[in-house]
Amino acid sequence: MKYKLIASISKSLLFARLKQTLVAAIGVTFSITMFITLLSFMSGLNDMLDGLILNRTAHVRLYNEIKASDQQPIDLSEKYNSYHNFVSSIKPKNEKAEIHNSVAIMRALAEDSRVIGIAPKITAQVFYNVGSIDITGVINGIDVDEESRLFFFKNYVVGGNYIDLKNTPNSIILGKGAAEKMMSSIGDMIQVTTSKGDQVQLKVVGYFQSGVQEIDKVQSYASINTAQKILGQPNSFITDIQVKIKNILDAPAIAKEFQKKFNIEAVDIQTANAQFETGSSVRTTISYSVGITLLIVAGFGIYNILNMMIYEKMDSIAILKATGFSGRDVNNIFISIALSIGIFGGLLGLLFGFGLCNVIEHIPFNTPSLPTVKTYPINYNIKFYIIGSIFSIVTTYLAGYFPSRKASKIDPVIIIRGK
Repeated sequence: MKYKLIASISKSLLFARLKQTLVAAIGVTFSITMFITLLSFMSGLNDMLDGLILNRTAHVRLYNEIKASDQQPIDLSEKYNSYHNFVSSIKPKNEKAEIHNSVAIMRALAEDSRVIGIAPKITAQVFYNVGSIDITGVINGIDVDEESRLFFFKNYVVGGNYIDLKNTPNSIILGKGAAEKMMSSIGDMIQVTTSKGDQVQLKVVGYFQSGVQEIDKVQSYASINTAQKILGQPNSFITDIQVKIKNILDAPAIAKEFQKKFNIEAVDIQTANAQFETGSSVRTTISYSVGITLLIVAGFGIYNILNMMIYEKMDSIAILKATGFSGRDVNNIFISIALSIGIFGGLLGLLFGFGLCNVIEHIPFNTPSLPTVKTYPINYNIKFYIIGSIFSIVTTYLAGYFPSRKASKIDPVIIIRGK
């Protein structure tokens, strides 16, 4: 019965100053709306920017690194152990970039339960021949089906059909920037020269655009068989094995394990793209900071309104305490008012935030540099809505607690005597 009476009094005080109550609720609503919208948009932007690189990057990349010899041959001779060797500029060992025993390695990776898929790759340094001019380029020999399944290759082919790379012998999909440099159209024949001086004619079957201009000016794609023919290598020739795993967070540990197990160089996605993770973290931190600041500002608004309400309702508080209400009851009355404002404003803020995100998501965003992006990116993560709900309740509770504490300590005798 007492709680019903407290609720009834809270309701009366709440509606007694309806305009101020609505202003406080609107402040909470606006704060939650902008909090949800800002975080959803910034998180979606982070996902989009990271996806331009991370979606095209293997979780673990296995390759054979060409590096300098650790020792000179003379260091291995016991006869000269006591001598000082002053020879410098140690040259790399006479090794190829080919991964030895690649078939057995891929078979072992396919049997690993942590691995989603494997995509072999060949990296070939070439020159695109444009008349008498040679343009530096890179042709990536790929397994078309696996590259598309694991790394969304077909989404970045903006001209032609990606499957033609597999079905058409001696074909190439040019980077958009490289195609513009050579003024090559789909169906044209282009000539490339390998690092050994061999010249090969290739048919252009499409254009590739990653969204990173410097990459699109250099890189192009061919099938693995075509890349092997260009380099004059056998069917077993592979320079990279791209591995995609179930849990990307396990990539560093798995890379070290594979490096030791297969006696080959391995790099994980976190190491290869540390700068992108840093940028995403900074943008997310800024978004949270701005959103939480908006909620705190709304909390101060509620605090000021309740403070003024207590000042204007001194007589009512004195009468309540004189008729048997304790300081704790008065405290509960004003906290109830604050929480009512917070909950009502917070719910509206969540709905308006979701609606505003939905509107932004349908706004066209077309740019030639980002062919896979058609609208503004939004991330509808339930976590943002939970955080917004918690902060709206916490900030409004604190905004009501301090004024209610002041009201609970009012001496009704002093107020009545003063009147």
